Amino acid sequence: MDTARGAPQTPTVPATTGAVVPLPGGLLLRQAVPADLQQIGDLLATRGEPDDALDHRLVVEDPRAGWESCAVVVDGDRVVSTATLLDERLSLGGVELPAGQVELVATARDHEGRGLVRALMNWAHARSAERGHVVQVMIGIPYFYRLFGYEYAIDIPPALAVRDAPGQVSSTGASGTLRAAGFDDLPALTKLQDAAQAGFDVRMPHSPPRRRWLLEHQASTTWLLERAGLPVATARVRTAEGELLVAEAAAVDEPAATDLLREVAACSPKAAVRVVARPGTTAGEAWRTLTTVDADRNREQYYVRIPDAAALLDRLRPVLRARLRASGLDRAGGHVVLSTFRRHYRIPVQDDRLGPVETGGVMQAPGAARGAGVAPDQLGAVLFGAGLMATSRIRPDVYPGPDRELFGALFPPVTADLLTYYLPY
Repeated sequence: MDTARGAPQTPTVPATTGAVVPLPGGLLLRQAVPADLQQIGDLLATRGEPDDALDHRLVVEDPRAGWESCAVVVDGDRVVSTATLLDERLSLGGVELPAGQVELVATARDHEGRGLVRALMNWAHARSAERGHVVQVMIGIPYFYRLFGYEYAIDIPPALAVRDAPGQVSSTGASGTLRAAGFDDLPALTKLQDAAQAGFDVRMPHSPPRRRWLLEHQASTTWLLERAGLPVATARVRTAEGELLVAEAAAVDEPAATDLLREVAACSPKAAVRVVARPGTTAGEAWRTLTTVDADRNREQYYVRIPDAAALLDRLRPVLRARLRASGLDRAGGHVVLSTFRRHYRIPVQDDRLGPVETGGVMQAPGAARGAGVAPDQLGAVLFGAGLMATSRIRPDVYPGPDRELFGALFPPVTADLLTYYLPY
């Protein structure tokens, strides 16, 4: 959840995480310290949600994240802007990609428009690089984070209205007990979510620290349905303004998913119910006939930033090689050439593997080298979202070149499921 407003005006030099960086007007950017806790909490609660203060404390007081994950801008003794970087594990085709996510961003109203968020994003990206992250993902307010190298790339499944009144969702006849999850349930929650995510090409589970934070924070409740003492379904639920949002549902079978929805809805019988039915999951299939699609609802997507395309492509060589092998195309002895126009990348195709990525300079016409062109801000969508061919149909600066079959096979559309600190609705 972010609460920044206004456009940055003053660019700043990138900050290393241990540095104190002077900013215009006598302001300083530095790592947050325990003495800042109250001021940061007050700022987050004022510019965002009251629960943000607790969420921030859960992060910085956890030794697995710690104060080094948070930075502030101070005006004298006053904290006027803040941001936090979380460690994530994004995977594509079974290859894990160290990733970062910027969260808990806020700026005091009387300090907006002075480039403070830009300075904090520079800090976050420097820290992300230090920690070996090859990609950043985030949920953010519309457009704003495109100013910092992010672009919309990964679809967020829509929240759909439940067609019938909650009490009319029929029972499966099996007995079950619904209760709020506790720390002892963490292994069961992880097992249920891992099973739900197994069918997606792109996955980002909750990190182990965040699983604990979510059980303590107040913005949502993690519920667990048991049968005969065994966990069979879970969901994360947020109640606000007379509406119940049921998200991150995972179940061992469709009857468990149906019973979970009925029992959760019964906790707030007067609330309207919406569900995020993760496509292709057990819960998603169970709830498909119970929901109504809102055709007028805006499409939501996660932001993606790729700081070093060569580093990311190099990590993804096993995925690309597997896709090339599955396609049956023989390109041995050649190169896969992908240009982001100001730079280009060559991947040697060998008999049994793809060689290390080679980085070159400007290439405005990659088609002449039988390569593809992808605008750098669209590389996230090509790798983690709609794929190259679909993106090329809406973006003139994304095109497959003459070897359409090859690039369609290497960069297909993929399915994705990301679990984040805040529900994106």
